[in-house]
Amino acid sequence: METYESVLLVKPEVFVFNIPPRSTNRNYRAADWNLAAPSWTGRMRLVAKGKEVCIKLEDKNSGELFAKCPIETYPGIALETVSDSSRYFVLRIQDDNGRTAFIGLGFGDRSDSFDLNVALQDHFKWVKMEQQISQEPAGGGPSLDLGFKEGETIKIDMKITKRDGESTKAKNRPTGGLGLLPPPPGGSGRLPAPPGSSPAGSPAHAPKTADSGAAESWGEFTSAGAANAPTPAQQPSPSANANWVQF
Repeated sequence: METYESVLLVKPEVFVFNIPPRSTNRNYRAADWNLAAPSWTGRMRLVAKGKEVCIKLEDKNSGELFAKCPIETYPGIALETVSDSSRYFVLRIQDDNGRTAFIGLGFGDRSDSFDLNVALQDHFKWVKMEQQISQEPAGGGPSLDLGFKEGETIKIDMKITKRDGESTKAKNRPTGGLGLLPPPPGGSGRLPAPPGSSPAGSPAHAPKTADSGAAESWGEFTSAGAANAPTPAQQPSPSANANWVQF
């Protein structure tokens, strides 16, 4: 699969300085450079292609490459910090023939140099993670044996609860029929007559007996105009109450 080049960081203005050769083992110092007169000013891009990362110094307008700095590790010899400032670095640039040279690189603001540090650290963390993943055996690690061993058992505690209102009688009750209630014991299936009414078939003006106040059963229903019609003696007279309306 073809690997594409990705841009990790872009800074539109950086400064390049000619630096004197280091004569001792002490760190570089930006104060030893002619900071007031940079030898080149342009754009910096940090690009990655797979696991490789490189700093490219290019012209602001045309994008023409001025120098490039391949970085194998960070921190490392390809990009070193100076001892007296956080805005300046020493780059080891390299041409297509493999020749190398050291130049000074400076930023106008400390936040720009901080962004470069973070971008390089994130890239090499990703490279390290990719190496660890590629070294793991196929299958993603040891497989787990989840089967039962010889003589091993398992106990399951199943708690079954009854639903609200459910009883043993409700379960044993037959489900057939229409669900009508049976008549009371000894009853005839008829509704009791209201107190003070006379049984059907007897004259409406018959005198009540001593036990006539007890509840009696209703008789057969007759026509409304025959047995249930009041006699003239039972009809209220108009003089009794003029407000009554005869039905």
